[in-house]
Amino acid sequence: MRVETAQLPPIDDSDDKIFTTDNAVIMLDGASAFVPVQIPANTYADRLGRELRDLLTENAEADLTGILADAIRTTATAFELRPGESPSSTVTILRRRGDQFDVLVLGDNLVVLPDETLTDERMDELDLAPRRRYRERLADGGGYDDEHKALLTELQTQQATYRNVEGGYWIAEADPTAAAQALVWTRPMDAVPWAVLATDGAYNTMQHIGAADWSPLTTAGADDLADILDRCQIWEAETDPTGKQLPRAKRHDDKSIAAVSFED
Repeated sequence: MRVETAQLPPIDDSDDKIFTTDNAVIMLDGASAFVPVQIPANTYADRLGRELRDLLTENAEADLTGILADAIRTTATAFELRPGESPSSTVTILRRRGDQFDVLVLGDNLVVLPDETLTDERMDELDLAPRRRYRERLADGGGYDDEHKALLTELQTQQATYRNVEGGYWIAEADPTAAAQALVWTRPMDAVPWAVLATDGAYNTMQHIGAADWSPLTTAGADDLADILDRCQIWEAETDPTGKQLPRAKRHDDKSIAAVSFED
């Protein structure tokens, strides 16, 4: 399994995290907090990713939801996290297993395959009013002003009431039972020779500016992938600094991409 990755900003400064094992890629996107939480999202996502990497290294074919539950439990215990007051993170795991591969997605990271895109849309499907309003304001030219920040705070306050409950959405936070609600797929490698993992900050801008030609990315090097993320960042800064063309919560979200090709 060949894996090339790129991140913007660099991993130490990013809430996005990527970890790899001999047969797996792990991608996390710590949620930016506009309401108080116990520790930074960067710290949470880094510890959770390291726990996942270590568990998958120890048992390469373990049940992915069980691995995720154990990692959430260990991370929550280490930081004494409480549900509702903890940072949260998306989690994506792509794991090769014999002549097939497994994909786990919890949250809105994306896994692009030749004929489909796998993601978790449950948060967006809530269609909360502050989300609609901030996107409408950006499209109308409102920009990233104080009212925008207030809408994001209200949005996160509302999202918290739907987090890790039936009828809401599921995310890695402080409750390990959320792992059982992750979406899991298995695909044969002979039908799917490559995959691209991306956080929404990378995927959405790449799609919008026409940089999402996914198949060639799987033969690209890390520098080539980094150039694409730089192109996205420049477009956001110079062409759409107020989010009018592509409404988004922040001018620049963290961006991560991992291109995977399967080799015999």
